[in-house]
Amino acid sequence: MRSLIRLLTFSRPYWRRVIATTVCLILITLLSLIVPRLLRDAIDFGLAQGDAGLVATIGLGLIGIGLVRSVLNFVQRYTAEWLSHRLAYDVRDALYERIQRLPFAYHDHSQTGQLLARCTEDVSNVQRFVGFALVDLINILLLFAGVLVILFSANARLTLIALIPMPFLVAYTIRFGVVITPYFTRIDQALARISTVLQETLTGMQVVKAFARESDRRDRFATGNRELYDSRVKTIRYWANAMPLMQVFVIASTALVIGFGGQLVIDRRLTLGELVAFNSYVLLLSMPAQRLGWIVNMLGEATASAVRIFEVLDTPIAIADPPGAISLPPLRGRVEFDRVTFAYHRPAQTGPLHDGESHATVRAALQDVSFVAEPDQVVALIGPTGSGKSTIINLIPRFYDVTSGAVLVDGIDVRRCALKSLRSQIGIVLQESVLFSMSIRDNIAFGRPDAPPDAIIAAAQAARAHEFILSFPNGYDTVVGEKGVTLSGGQRQRVAIARALLMHPRILILDDSTSSVDTQTEYQIQQALAELMRSRTTFVIAQRLTTVKRADLILVLEHGRIVQRGTHAALLGEGGLYREIYDLQLRDQEELRRDFVLSPSPVFSQVHRPRV
Repeated sequence: MRSLIRLLTFSRPYWRRVIATTVCLILITLLSLIVPRLLRDAIDFGLAQGDAGLVATIGLGLIGIGLVRSVLNFVQRYTAEWLSHRLAYDVRDALYERIQRLPFAYHDHSQTGQLLARCTEDVSNVQRFVGFALVDLINILLLFAGVLVILFSANARLTLIALIPMPFLVAYTIRFGVVITPYFTRIDQALARISTVLQETLTGMQVVKAFARESDRRDRFATGNRELYDSRVKTIRYWANAMPLMQVFVIASTALVIGFGGQLVIDRRLTLGELVAFNSYVLLLSMPAQRLGWIVNMLGEATASAVRIFEVLDTPIAIADPPGAISLPPLRGRVEFDRVTFAYHRPAQTGPLHDGESHATVRAALQDVSFVAEPDQVVALIGPTGSGKSTIINLIPRFYDVTSGAVLVDGIDVRRCALKSLRSQIGIVLQESVLFSMSIRDNIAFGRPDAPPDAIIAAAQAARAHEFILSFPNGYDTVVGEKGVTLSGGQRQRVAIARALLMHPRILILDDSTSSVDTQTEYQIQQALAELMRSRTTFVIAQRLTTVKRADLILVLEHGRIVQRGTHAALLGEGGLYREIYDLQLRDQEELRRDFVLSPSPVFSQVHRPRV
């Protein structure tokens, strides 16, 4: 409940509409309380005394009250709906902003489907509660207070008799809310699991079909769907059992009023009009009392959603601008790792994001790593999978913070830098380039939305992408599919290189960007990369030694440590891990090439001999 109250504070900027809604509710309640009194007067002073004029006047008054209530209901419903949708808008915005600012470490352990469910289903649950249930709850409280005051002032004894079933109704309603709330939490979790399976299947459809795993994914979705269905059915069963019993309590109140009030009329201690008015006031409580179960139902659902929303909003932003952050000037490009140790911290898996519980674990990725990359140098990182190559390049733009030691750019610790001024001067081309579902032009200009068309075309030309872009009917305005799926791997890479070129970065990070393409495409990408690397400090992760042979500094990593460093020639002379990798990848090819150049075989001589 505390989380739901916190969410309601999002409506604070719209206090005028809150006041308007409240005033309308109060007026509607007052008009509802007047109607039974008019009925009493119509019976006791109109019908009983044969005063047709009074009856007609009261009838017109009831019509007028109905019309005014209609206008007030319209205003109240409109303002309440506006408030609920505006609150949902603001909460959704806050969630999106927080998700974007949360560190990579958070996204490493969060499921996309879970986060999607928070931004959609959970926000909608809160919006529905604010727009309907909360307004009805306030209306019920006002109505209950007004009716009780009138009934006790009219006949305190009869009121106490009529209210005998009410404590049971309230107690049962509270118990119903306690029982029903956990089921809404299960519903939210089941919805999140379905979203996760659906998102993973859609994004990995090619893999699913390639391995003929459609039935397995269907079973996983069916399991989550069954969990959702079972949770919904249990909730409906509790709600269906509760509503009739609530109506029984209301009917019991009416029966008590008629029974004891009727005797008072017979004894002439109560007029017929007063009995009708008294019963009308009790009946005024019947509809709200029946809605009470529905309100508690929505309250439980909204409370569970609010808790899940604040699990995201309350997550601390570990990577943020420090107080007095330094806005970096144009960088020279010197990068230094000073005795850097880094470990991935995995938080305990608790709460709806992670089913089950486990202790936090720590996995060391780098241990006491030190090196310096001078401006305009090319630094190559090579080593087995899991040796720490990607971790090093993730620490430079401060995607993670070091556990100990420091990463410095131009002598400034990156933890003291304003993130935007740091990352805007770092260009990154990943192994699997991610494009967005918009035009090629917009994808290239993603880092510089205000870039002029000439600059975009120049970047594409330097990235060897201009020709294939013009081959499309819409050219640069061609809209690519999700993640750029309508482009080939090589085309996506060259668009990503153009995107990085347009940023004019002083520090460039290339994460194995040619490992998954064919030889011809690799050659085109290498040409584009040569243009991109010019006059920049470049970090290259590569599995192929052909990519790193010309690097100014090669760092060989193993188990999170730098085990060798130097140029290609120097490392070959040292032996060790680099020599082993070289022997596996290049020695046979280079020896064959050398033998071919020195003494070409007759076969090759015949093949390449020019025809006369």
